[in-house]
Amino acid sequence: MRKLLNTLFIDSPNSYLCKEGECIVVKEANEVVFKTPVNYFESIVCFAYAGASPALMEMCVENRVGISFLNEYGRFYGRVSGKTKGNVLLRREQYRKADDDDECLAISKNLITGKIVNCNNVLKRALRDHKDKIDADSIMKVSEKLTFKLKRIQDSLNCDELRGIEGDAAKEYYSVFNELILNQKDTFVMHSRSRRPPLDNVNTLLSFLYTILAHEVQNALETVGLDPYVGYLHTDRPGRASLALDLMEELRPYLSDRLALTLINLGQVNDNGFIQKESGGVILNKETRRAVLQAWQKRTRVEIEHPFINETVEIGLIPYVQAMLLARYIRGDLESYPPFFMK
Repeated sequence: MRKLLNTLFIDSPNSYLCKEGECIVVKEANEVVFKTPVNYFESIVCFAYAGASPALMEMCVENRVGISFLNEYGRFYGRVSGKTKGNVLLRREQYRKADDDDECLAISKNLITGKIVNCNNVLKRALRDHKDKIDADSIMKVSEKLTFKLKRIQDSLNCDELRGIEGDAAKEYYSVFNELILNQKDTFVMHSRSRRPPLDNVNTLLSFLYTILAHEVQNALETVGLDPYVGYLHTDRPGRASLALDLMEELRPYLSDRLALTLINLGQVNDNGFIQKESGGVILNKETRRAVLQAWQKRTRVEIEHPFINETVEIGLIPYVQAMLLARYIRGDLESYPPFFMK
């Protein structure tokens, strides 16, 4: 199994990245605040960055360290990843399947099955652990609806119908998300799912974690040789990493939603860490953003047994394992793509 390397998160708008020998150097006001060998990392994520030198980018490209640039909301600007890696025959087969409606439908059914099962498991976990603190009846009703939608997936005739099922399931799931928030209920309220920009604390935290996950999934797809911009559920759109969005669907509940709930319920984030902008959008302040990133990094090191490969892996490797399994299916080594089901 592949070794989990680190992601370097740059969260200060005054940070400038440059190269010194074979090391990544982070400077603020021309003072070195961080320095480490490039081979210690597999990716860099910069939020509202001041800049990065061409020499640093060249070194990262040569060492297969991807660099992503985002704004203060976590919205993706661009990515430096260097030459396309992997077997061209794998990518050609990926493109063939993307042009085949039946293949797109088959893969998408498994992706959405994984998403709805995992959303349902988040709800069932709340019922099991906190039944006396939540509106159990409301959550049970949504859980039953999600179970019904799982049955509808296999009867879907095309991806448009499948997207409708997924959209309805997401609305149902988010409609009871507030019930999963046990503490700080006055300041952490999701009125509805909002993006670009997120309009409340809960949406801001979720969007930030989804952005991190998107980066990790795209990096995993590139690592195994797949083109992250050619997907099956999400249609082609210039500049959109459609396959990364596809693979994210099943991983959001386990990797992002559960972490968001933990951060809120344990008081690791609070209302003081969120800033309301004049535009109506809400962003994380520097201290809270750093706390969330540290919590993400800590969680990636937790080990679980992967339900399909039956091996102990770090949580941070789940995107890589799923990308590897998707590549194996595309090559013809598996009969179907096995989604990740959380326990």
